[in-house]
Amino acid sequence: MADLVERFVRDHRLANQEEYGELLESLEKPGTGEYLQAEAVKLRKKYYGDKVYVRGLIEFTNICKNGCYYCGINRENHQVERYRLTAEEILECCKNGWRLGFRTFVLQGGEDPWFTDERLTKLVRLIKKAYPDCALTLSVGERSLDSYRRLRRAGADRYLLRHETAEEAHYRYLHPASMSLGKRKQCLFTLKALGFQTGAGFMVGSPGQTYEQLAQDLLFLKELSPEMVGLGPFIPHQATRFAHEPAGSVELTVKLLSVVRVLLPNVLLPATTALGTLALDGRERGLAAGANVVMPNLSPRRNRKQYTLYDNKLYEGEEAAEGLEALSRRVEALGYHLSMERGDITELE
Repeated sequence: MADLVERFVRDHRLANQEEYGELLESLEKPGTGEYLQAEAVKLRKKYYGDKVYVRGLIEFTNICKNGCYYCGINRENHQVERYRLTAEEILECCKNGWRLGFRTFVLQGGEDPWFTDERLTKLVRLIKKAYPDCALTLSVGERSLDSYRRLRRAGADRYLLRHETAEEAHYRYLHPASMSLGKRKQCLFTLKALGFQTGAGFMVGSPGQTYEQLAQDLLFLKELSPEMVGLGPFIPHQATRFAHEPAGSVELTVKLLSVVRVLLPNVLLPATTALGTLALDGRERGLAAGANVVMPNLSPRRNRKQYTLYDNKLYEGEEAAEGLEALSRRVEALGYHLSMERGDITELE
């Protein structure tokens, strides 16, 4: 087993699903997680030094046409108070972020049919015209090739689309029949082909998940080679069918952050809000395991509590744009510092 871990560190890949499964099993053994964490930290420092990139998150709509069984804003949840920001409100969020020093904005929302290609491309152009030196990331789900092409031409730089699980049976367990893992994967490859800095990712500890399925996630990430990976623990939402399922493990999530850093040495890797929700020091543990991105919330304060993907989601304090000073102090205590620059991916050596 030690030889397999060392080979993974040396080659940044393994041969097949079985070997990735063995790697994951080895994380339970004393010393393996610490060894991978040390290697992960070396790699993040090699490519990004002591910088932790800051992204301004704007959750601009919690309306969604999909019925994902784990998500608190899925179409079947009639308890959630729905909202949709106007273009003017979104631009005001960007304005506030600019004043605070943000140079990357992330527009994240449910798959809201109101945001047609025409409306969304117009919004992208408005933001890029007002803030031409800022990077703009979209996270608005599955769209057509033509839609993605129009968004790219309008000026969008990055696109986040978590695949959630790369194994077909597990995907079926987490999603309604109207959704397709094949389509999700094809969207990700399309985004890569169009020149987006592309982000994939998955939940850790989602209902029914096994090491074999996590091994497939790692294989898929290596195949896709995304510029960004969003990785966080599953947290149940009280209004979904998985309300009584246990939350994912913070410890395993942190170890998997190190694994992903070794797998994709120059990847942009957030320490997610979900980690901070499950553990007071979750963000710090993520950064210490190889993560190098944080995403404070720039959304209007009145709407933040409505974007409830899972229970008890953090949206104030250091998770908010207004808490940058406190966040900076905590990051500096780890030996890193917040960087407000665009923070594009560094090329592999």
